[in-house]
Amino acid sequence: MIGWYYSRLKTMSGPEMIYRLRQWLRKKAEKTVFRSKVPQGKLLSVNEIFDIDIPPAPKEYVPVIKIFEKKFHYLDEKPDWHLDIFSGERFPRDFSKEINIRINPRASAKNVWEINRLHFMVPLAVQYRRTGDRSLLLRFIELTESWIDENPYLRGVNWYSNIEVNIRLINWFFSWHILKAGKLVEEDPHFREFALAKWIPSIYQHCYYSYKNPSEYSSANNHLISEYAGLYMASSLWRFRESDRWIKKSASGLEREIQLQHSSGINREEAAEYIQFITDFFLLASLTAEKAGKPFSADYRDELEKIFRYIYNFLDIRGNFPDYGDNDEGKVLRPEPHGKENNFRSIMASAAVLFNDPGFKSKSDGYDLKNHLLFGEKGREIYESLPGIQPHESSVFYRDEGHFIFRDRQGPDEIYLHFNAAPLGYLSIAAHGHADALSFTLNIDGKPFITDPGTYTYHTDMEWRKYFIGTLAHNTIRINGKDQALSAGPTLWLKHYRTYVTDVHRDSNNESVEAWHNGYMNDGVRHTRRISFNRQAKEFIIKDRISTDSKDEVRVDIPFHLHPGLVIDKDGTNTFRVSDGNGRTIILDIDSKLKPVLLNGLEKPEKIGWYSGSFLNKEPSPVVYSNCTLTTTSEYEFKIKIT
Repeated sequence: MIGWYYSRLKTMSGPEMIYRLRQWLRKKAEKTVFRSKVPQGKLLSVNEIFDIDIPPAPKEYVPVIKIFEKKFHYLDEKPDWHLDIFSGERFPRDFSKEINIRINPRASAKNVWEINRLHFMVPLAVQYRRTGDRSLLLRFIELTESWIDENPYLRGVNWYSNIEVNIRLINWFFSWHILKAGKLVEEDPHFREFALAKWIPSIYQHCYYSYKNPSEYSSANNHLISEYAGLYMASSLWRFRESDRWIKKSASGLEREIQLQHSSGINREEAAEYIQFITDFFLLASLTAEKAGKPFSADYRDELEKIFRYIYNFLDIRGNFPDYGDNDEGKVLRPEPHGKENNFRSIMASAAVLFNDPGFKSKSDGYDLKNHLLFGEKGREIYESLPGIQPHESSVFYRDEGHFIFRDRQGPDEIYLHFNAAPLGYLSIAAHGHADALSFTLNIDGKPFITDPGTYTYHTDMEWRKYFIGTLAHNTIRINGKDQALSAGPTLWLKHYRTYVTDVHRDSNNESVEAWHNGYMNDGVRHTRRISFNRQAKEFIIKDRISTDSKDEVRVDIPFHLHPGLVIDKDGTNTFRVSDGNGRTIILDIDSKLKPVLLNGLEKPEKIGWYSGSFLNKEPSPVVYSNCTLTTTSEYEFKIKIT
C-alpha cells in the first residue's frame, strides 16, 4: 500500500497536493464530530418536476435485480448493506473516510456499492404505481428505512465514495416522482412519518455530502460528473436553504465538464462502456433543467448531440460497441433490472425523441420503460411518428481523437472494424484506460470475431486485473514483455504513452490509417501500424513496422484475440479460417516470417487467451499468437478476408 500511495502522489500537481491536505484536515475534523454532529437541513418546499405516468405492466413482472449476474430478490430478501455478496466478506461500519477498501484482497467495495445504489427502488415504485398494492409501498418504506438505519451519516463503506451517494440521490429522485410521494405525504400518515422523519433528512445528508466532497484534480472524471448531476437533480426537487447555491454550482459544473471531458462527442476516459453511464448523467440533468424551466445552454445541448452522434457511429448493426477500456456495466437508472438491457440503444431512443431524428431511432431498440419515465406518452408519440429507416452507413474517422471506424454496410450485412489510436485515458491517472494503443476489433453482421477481451475485475484478483488491462490482452503488439504504459495500481497509470496519427487516406473503395505510439521508446523501439480496407475485396491489410535502435534483441508478441464460440480451422501453416457457424467467415493470414499457434485459456507461463463478457466473469477464449525476436527494424503483414 505504501508503494501505491507513493505512485498516487507522483500523479498529483502542487495545487492538488494542497487540496488533498485540506481534505485530510477536513476528514480529521469530521471524525471528531460525525457521531454527534450530523448535518440537519430544513425542507422548505418540494418542486415536482416530472409528471410520470406508468405504461401498462408487461406480461411478466420479475422482482429481481442482477448484481453482476447474481440475483437479488428485492421483495423478500433482507439485504446486508455492508456485505460483498461474492466473497462473503463484510466491510466495517467505521468512519467512512478511514476505511481502507483495498486492505482485504478478497473483498471488493464495488460489489457492495452496486446493491447500495438502490437501483431496485425504481422498479419497485413502478410496480406499486401499476398495481396500487400497498404491500409494495410498505416494502419500499421498509428497504429505505433499513438502509438509513444501517448507514448513519459517514459510517460505513457506503459513505466512502461520492459517486455512490449521487447515484442513490438520482434513484430516490425518480422513486419520489413515480410514487407521487408529495401526494402520499399529504394523504398517507404512515408515509408522511417515514418521509419527514427518515427519508428527507437522509436526502439532505446526501446533498450536503455531495456538495462538500467533490472529486477534483486528477479524480475529476466521471465521478465529478455524477456529483454535479445528482446534486443538481436533488436540489431542483427538494428545496432546502442551500438548494440555490447547490444548483448554481452543479449547473455550472455540468456546463463545464461536458465540454472538458469530451472531444467531438467522444469521452476522454477512453472506456467505451462508460460512455452510456456518463451520458445518462448529462441527459437526466438536462431533462431536469428543462422541466424545471431553467434549461442549460445551447452549447450544452450541442455537445449532448455530438455525444449521441458518436454513440450512433460506434454502435454496430446489432448495437454492439468496441469495448475498449474498462467495462463494469455501471448504470445510472435501471427501471428494468432483470433484463439484459442495452443502455446505448435506450439512449438512441432518447436522442430520437429529443432531436426528432429517425437515424437515432434506427439504432434504438424500441421505446422502453426508461424513456417512458423520461418523456411519457408525448415522447412515445414523437418516437413512433419518426419513419423507420435503414440508413446507409460508411466509415467514420475521428482523427484528432484517434478513433477510426471502418464500415461497409449493405442492408443486413455489415463489416465493422474499430481501430484505436487514442490516448491511454483522462487526466494524470487515466483510471479506466487499458494499455491498448493501436489495437482493433472486428465485427461481422453484428457478431464479434476479433474482440477486446474485456475487464473482469477492478480491485480483487490483481494478477487478473493486470492481464485484462495489459497490452498482451489486446490486438496490438507487445515489446519485451512490457505493457505500453506503467500500471501502479488497479486504476492508476504512470508514464502514459502518446499516440500519433501520421496518415489517413480515403477514396471511393480504399481507406487506410497509419499511426504509431511512443510507449516503448525507453526500449529503443517504435511500433507503427497501418490498417487498410479494400471495400470491394472485403479485405483488411494490417502492416506493422517495428523500428529499433536497441543494441539488444527485441522480443515481440503479436496476438489476435477471437471471440469464444467461433469455429476455427487452420488451413496450412499460417492461415486460419474463423466462422460463426452461420455462414460468415474470416480468413486470417499471418505473415510468413512468423510461426503462429492457437492458444486458449493459458495461465502459465503467463496468462493469455481469456475473455470477460461481463464483470466478474471470465472464460477461455482462442487467440492466434505469434512471437519473434529481432535485432533490426522489421515489418510484418497480416490479411483479413471476409467471405
